[in-house]
Amino acid sequence: MRLLSFSFLIASLAFALPVKSADHKLLTPDTFNKSIATGYWFVEHFSPYCHHCKEFAPTWDQLVEDYVGSRVNLAQVDCVVHGDLCTENGVNGYPQMNMYRDGTLQATFKGARSHERIVNFIKEQTGVSEPSRSASPPEISEHDLQTPHSERNSHGEVLALTPETFPSVIADGDVFVKFFAHGGPFRSRTFRGRCGHCKKLAPTWVQLAKELQHNVTVAEVNCEDHKSLCSKQGVTGFPMLFFYPASGKKVEYTGNRKLESLKGWVERAIKPVFLELPYAEFEQTVKDNLALYIVLNAPGVSLPSSLSQAARPMLGSPPIYTSSAPELYKHFSLPVTSDSFMLIALKDGDTSPAAQLSFNAQTSSGDLGKWLQIHRLPSSMELGEDQSTVVLTSVTASGTEHDHIVETAQKLATQWRKTGAAQHTPAYGAREVVFAWMDQERWKSWLKSMYGIKGPAQVVITDHSRLVYFDTTKAGSKLTLDAASTLNVRHSENIIERLARYINNRFIAIENMVSEHPWVTLGFFAMGVLVIFWIIKRLFVDEENYTTHYPKSGKAARLD
Repeated sequence: MRLLSFSFLIASLAFALPVKSADHKLLTPDTFNKSIATGYWFVEHFSPYCHHCKEFAPTWDQLVEDYVGSRVNLAQVDCVVHGDLCTENGVNGYPQMNMYRDGTLQATFKGARSHERIVNFIKEQTGVSEPSRSASPPEISEHDLQTPHSERNSHGEVLALTPETFPSVIADGDVFVKFFAHGGPFRSRTFRGRCGHCKKLAPTWVQLAKELQHNVTVAEVNCEDHKSLCSKQGVTGFPMLFFYPASGKKVEYTGNRKLESLKGWVERAIKPVFLELPYAEFEQTVKDNLALYIVLNAPGVSLPSSLSQAARPMLGSPPIYTSSAPELYKHFSLPVTSDSFMLIALKDGDTSPAAQLSFNAQTSSGDLGKWLQIHRLPSSMELGEDQSTVVLTSVTASGTEHDHIVETAQKLATQWRKTGAAQHTPAYGAREVVFAWMDQERWKSWLKSMYGIKGPAQVVITDHSRLVYFDTTKAGSKLTLDAASTLNVRHSENIIERLARYINNRFIAIENMVSEHPWVTLGFFAMGVLVIFWIIKRLFVDEENYTTHYPKSGKAARLD
């Protein structure tokens, strides 16, 4: 809130007030538990900046009027004002409507937010009959709910953000932000050097804004002018690209920076978290995706909110499908149960599971999220400059040798996955091993400088996140595509580069602490000044005060 201007603060508070004259009841952390402790409470958790909430407001007004005097109480929670309360209630998107009975969460409403569907939901949960009304408001289709509001990026232009405008734009959601610096020399403790990549990306970013008009806000932040904002957002280099969804945490884009790749990634990110998969489309869907997940749930049984919380940060990559089709249960040889769900990972066009996990409503979102992250990549893939992998080999641009290396890598990847070896690699714990290849001619300099790869078919096992790689077996022989055993560690950076990176990270940590905790920092600074003053006083001032004066010799020294 401290970043908002006074005028914007006043406008925000005014905008957050209940709309129209319906009998809205706003709950706060002080009144929430006491209010819902008795009876049925249907609570809408909303944000005044959420366009879906604005569109839904007339329907909510009508529902409030319909249920006045009934056994169902309707109330709201403003998640901008009471974010902690919404987090405690498992809110992962706006608006989210929860049904409580005697203080306990009974169910969360899912799907198109039409008046008719909500009335049916309330009836199912409470037994309270549909209110009598002469006419119902128009039904909101599922397509309308999945399509971002037309006011977003209405002109198809890149929006320049400042510390004052950043919070309000991000709060509206579905914002793709480029953090950049100009091409000139730029020095600070956090950021270093010229940004040639920023210049190269600039025209593509402008074109991307046109391509995503009416769908996604495309914005940018000049980190030379707004260093503190970039530091708070975790910017450590240029350009850095972050996507801020309508709900959930921001996600960094690290893929190819061509227009088609950027646009495709964002379009997948704004799709619904889960997609329905008819059995008739099962085989084709598996063929069309290098990796995907399928969640099997019994007919009429809603998925737990913990799965939605775990899946949302993945932004549809890979996609997650849901199905209740008996044919799929039969295909995977699984029983249909109403008290548990089955999460299945499929890869490489293979309709047999690469991995599967049985879970229930009590399984935490953290455990589900870890499993999803472990199995998110296909067993084999072509590597771009910003992706992470484990097993890496180089290939010629085309020809018989190229096809042979790729085919060998794919076969070994499938064998590795099916034997379960990927789950027991000591160097990587429970993380899967992914086999990848890169064009030797295109990435010649990068492959040589990073991993010492000088020709096709050379192999390393690499961990980009730790900047280490393995290129020999335990016996000391060079690693090949048929020898993925215990390996020796080699660093991708020399000792000077690692030391420089460590020191720079320490400076970044200090800078973040100063910006996030200014008063604590000021206290430490004042304490340091006092300590220095005390030391100086002890060394110089006190020494002068306690200097010994010896008596003079001779007659002048007599005391009688």
